[in-house]
Amino acid sequence: MNRLHINHILIFLVFALALSSCTTIDIFEENNEIPIKRPYKSFVIINQEVGMRGFSSELIDQQVQIHLQEALEEQGLIYDKTEPELVIRYTSNEDPRKRETYQNNNPYPYWGYRVWDPWRYNPYFNNQNNPKTSTYELVQVIVDFIDQKEDKLLMTLTGVTEVSSQKTKSKKVLKTTDKIIDYFLYEVKDTQ
Repeated sequence: MNRLHINHILIFLVFALALSSCTTIDIFEENNEIPIKRPYKSFVIINQEVGMRGFSSELIDQQVQIHLQEALEEQGLIYDKTEPELVIRYTSNEDPRKRETYQNNNPYPYWGYRVWDPWRYNPYFNNQNNPKTSTYELVQVIVDFIDQKEDKLLMTLTGVTEVSSQKTKSKKVLKTTDKIIDYFLYEVKDTQ
């Protein structure tokens, strides 16, 4: 193998490792009452106007509002409180959960002491494989896109991700919001 080929393989492996270490964000589309028929030029975020929080954390709630507004304004939509064409409402479902993991202290269970003590590394009889409990939060970001003229749902998009610490929660919620906005904008452009 030549040096260039080896470098390409190493770059691919590093990229694959980076992708595998990231948590996934899944997007689900629901509640389509009417299809998207026209391009929208103005919008309003109803949570902002009526003072309704979509997240338990006030900071994350404000970040999502700002993020939604900036992302849609970058696409050329205008924030209009009086007569918007598109109404956006968001909420969340923050569900704390637990996960059990088993840790095997011996990376080579078929070598070494197993010859002298066959029960030592047997997971059914071994007390060393105590489960460790870790906590995480399953966060769902739910955004409704409503056609104001027809007063019907264009779609409800739900983004789901896992959050393992409160330090990274804000960042993961904003990434999920980005994916929801990208999905919606793709659907709008696909109908034009």
